[in-house]
Amino acid sequence: MQENLTLARPYATAAFEEAHGEGKLKDWSTMLRVLSLVVSDPLMKNVLDNPRLPREKLKDIVLDVCGNYLSESGRNFVRVLVDAGRLPTSPQIYTLFEQKRMEAEGVAEVEVVSAYPLESSQQQEIVDAMSKRLGKKIEISSRTDKSLIGGVLIRVGDSVIDASMRGKLKQLGNILAE
Repeated sequence: MQENLTLARPYATAAFEEAHGEGKLKDWSTMLRVLSLVVSDPLMKNVLDNPRLPREKLKDIVLDVCGNYLSESGRNFVRVLVDAGRLPTSPQIYTLFEQKRMEAEGVAEVEVVSAYPLESSQQQEIVDAMSKRLGKKIEISSRTDKSLIGGVLIRVGDSVIDASMRGKLKQLGNILAE
């Protein structure tokens, strides 16, 4: 996985520079997400992994499946990936591109995991607090995990804020074990 990130980094940087130059970061984000989904699809993976499939045919298949989601520069980008043998790194390229896009737009992605579904007012409180703390616009995603018992886990990049009951009980157990 780390190797794929290393291989994907120059392509993600090139895609970002092209998108930024065109003033179409969101469009490129969509194109790369679609390409990532196509390359990750199990049925497509079988086709794409066929060593007897000529590169020109591979390009045609990917471009046909992606269809109108790709601009002409996006189509050229796919051609470059196929020629370089880097098409399988498309999911990592998308991930790295998104990091660069969010950084450029001053946006932070926050994942909230809670024991129970959060109300919109609770989500807004988290958005406001994290926006103030990070000095960025916040894109929030949330999911539930009953094993937390109560409270929330908040992930921002590599940082985790554990305000869950499970986390507090674990801390208490560690203190008592000393």
